Amino acid sequence: MRFDIVTLFPDMFGAVRDLGITGRAHARGLWSLQAWNPRDYTEDVHRTVDDRPYGGGPGMVMMAGPLESAVRAARESRPAPETPRAPVILLSPTGRRFDQRAAESMAAGPGAILVCGRYEGVDQRFVERCVDEEWSLGDFVLSGGEIAALAMVDAVVRLLPGALNDSDSALQDSFNSALDGLLDSPHYTRPEVYEGAPVPAQLLSGHHAHIARWRREQSLALTASRRPDLIERARAQGLLTQADERFLAALLPPPID
Repeated sequence: MRFDIVTLFPDMFGAVRDLGITGRAHARGLWSLQAWNPRDYTEDVHRTVDDRPYGGGPGMVMMAGPLESAVRAARESRPAPETPRAPVILLSPTGRRFDQRAAESMAAGPGAILVCGRYEGVDQRFVERCVDEEWSLGDFVLSGGEIAALAMVDAVVRLLPGALNDSDSALQDSFNSALDGLLDSPHYTRPEVYEGAPVPAQLLSGHHAHIARWRREQSLALTASRRPDLIERARAQGLLTQADERFLAALLPPPID
């Protein structure tokens, strides 16, 4: 897998390339990264990549030309023929919300060319000519697309076979399809009693079926409390069992007469 990053700040991506799980996966050759600075594709002495918006308004807008040239260079440097073709993705607050299912889908592909916007935005003509998809981390605005791109790369790379020391770890992540898209259950480690608080007895029982059911119920309870929308999505997809539904029903307060 390969990620090409179009960014004005390529040094930011040393963190994901060199450190932690993604750094180890990079060192083992599970994925690669190449950064492309739009300033390297300008034609003036000032290496200009932005200009004032037509129609007026605050801030500056990234110009289409340097971005398109950087994307073209990234595309031409990738292996050919590339099947499937790596998408060009713009990190943008107007994009679809990136989630675990999108990460799982991307982890099964060849990677992507990620374009990190800056300033007030990107010339729409670049978007229409070059961009295949737009993604967002959520309903908030960042100073640029780099942090979103770092998060996306991390989320995808950790799903690659061999990236984690234990391949089952990713299966237990919150939002993972193995958990039916629900939040993960709480976790405990040594000591058995910490500041008077013990590890739940179910986890000490050694009974695998009981432990699995306890974790499922904790996952259901946490999701129902914090992200009830995920419960409804799992229900609509037929992912909740009768035992799940009985447990959820028991969580509801009794009706008021």
